[in-house]
Amino acid sequence: MPMSPRDFDSRAADAMADEQLQANLKKLMILLKALHRQGTGSVTNFDELRQCASAVKKHTIENLDYYLEQFESRVIEKGGKVHYAQTCEDLNVIVIEICKRRGVKTIVKGKSMVSEETGLNKALEAAAIEVTETDMGEYIVQIAHERPSHLVGPAIHKNRKEIADLFLKHHDLGPRSLKEIPEIVAEGRRVLREKFLRADAGITGANVLIAETGGVVLVTNEGNADLCSTIPKMHIVVAGIEKLVPGLEDAGAVLRVLARSLTGRAMSCYTSFLTGPREGPQYCGPEELHVVLLDNHRTEIIGSEFRDILRCIRCSSCMNHCPVFGQTGGHAYGSVYSGPMGSVLTPIMEGIENAADLPDACSSDGRCAEVCPMMIPLPDLLRRLRGKERELGISKRYMRWGISAYMTLARFPRLYRTITDAGAGALSVLGHVNKSIPYCRGRTFFSLFARQRRRSKGAGHGYRSLKQ
Repeated sequence: MPMSPRDFDSRAADAMADEQLQANLKKLMILLKALHRQGTGSVTNFDELRQCASAVKKHTIENLDYYLEQFESRVIEKGGKVHYAQTCEDLNVIVIEICKRRGVKTIVKGKSMVSEETGLNKALEAAAIEVTETDMGEYIVQIAHERPSHLVGPAIHKNRKEIADLFLKHHDLGPRSLKEIPEIVAEGRRVLREKFLRADAGITGANVLIAETGGVVLVTNEGNADLCSTIPKMHIVVAGIEKLVPGLEDAGAVLRVLARSLTGRAMSCYTSFLTGPREGPQYCGPEELHVVLLDNHRTEIIGSEFRDILRCIRCSSCMNHCPVFGQTGGHAYGSVYSGPMGSVLTPIMEGIENAADLPDACSSDGRCAEVCPMMIPLPDLLRRLRGKERELGISKRYMRWGISAYMTLARFPRLYRTITDAGAGALSVLGHVNKSIPYCRGRTFFSLFARQRRRSKGAGHGYRSLKQ
């Protein structure tokens, strides 16, 4: 399904009018927030873990040239090969050439945001190579001919019945019942198992790349990436250059916050450290290992004011707590990367003029920065992008008018209070009538402040509390 980061507003309106999608999103957001609280609350020093992991990524990005060279030399020492792709097209060409040299006809693929970024599946299919996604969520959206709607839950926009109908349509397995989740999962495993056993090559992403060992770290909850990387005779890793960390201890620092931020667990079900192809008489593992590293503007970002976004580990915490994402889902963003991190990354990678809607898809509540395990100042980065929009004259007219009106109004406090009080009063009434209009609960800050000042006037108490 073709997507573009333009015209967020119309797609968001469509998403909010989709009752089934709204029900799916509501359930999921409640669950993911609860898991995040469980995971981060299970340790008393989570903020210290965040600081450590963030410092590791910051140091690596600042010294990326050194660690790239170290990683490449270690991979070669272990018998693997490293390829560099400057653009998305370069990565697709490199992977196709590797496959053609080996005579690859069928590929099983683990989850990889980089492959989504480059459109690798479509390029492989155009080269007459069969590709099967093996992450269950990715497989579901693949057979539905859709794009993932969430970084780690690609099919969160679909419910059980929709998935069952897809399987009944695409799997020629005769009459059967798919009313229960275990039945759906069992059928998915049955179909994918055959794909694993006959695949010529496996492609995965990488959660972490370790410079000192040349190692690749794969984190999944299904174990599919392990099968992709060990059963076929060739394993191809596609990853962004920002996935590097210096050593094993540094990888541990990242992994300690990754799973806790998403699944609420100390570690994901499967966390695998892979180093090089099969050696000598070993009975498992690939005969060939290729690591393809993608730049795609990442080196430009390192030298810019937006370099902090490269610390992102794709945990999805920011979008799971984002009120905009919670109402619209991922498809409304029209980009591989959605939510707050996508609203920063997409305009930088694709050009702000091509994604000017996304920095405005923000409520400025700041929750994304509070929950980010890498301590990325996402609200600040979004404000900078909105500033660039205004400098280039590409921000929406109503946004420019709104900001100008606010700046004018803010110069006259009494007029400002009069208008905001009137607006709050209108919302308190209309919010009961129309569910699409937010209900203004309680008193405004100014009314509380004025009441407290009247109470304390002449008593010498000064400002005490606005909660009474």
